[in-house]
Amino acid sequence: MKANEGMIDRSVRIFAGLTLITLAATGEIGAWGWIGALPLVTGIIGICPAYSIFGMNTCPMKK
Repeated sequence: MKANEGMIDRSVRIFAGLTLITLAATGEIGAWGWIGALPLVTGIIGICPAYSIFGMNTCPMKK
């Protein structure tokens, strides 16, 4: 699969994922906060399956 996330998109996903996981680990929010693993992983690898399904791409690379 080709990367379909730009650097800003990836940075926001990683930040949001880490924030949710940290809040869940400290008990600030419920167990649903562990869903932060999803944006964290997609931000790290640069590929979002939902973007592929809907034909979206925020990556500035040429196709």
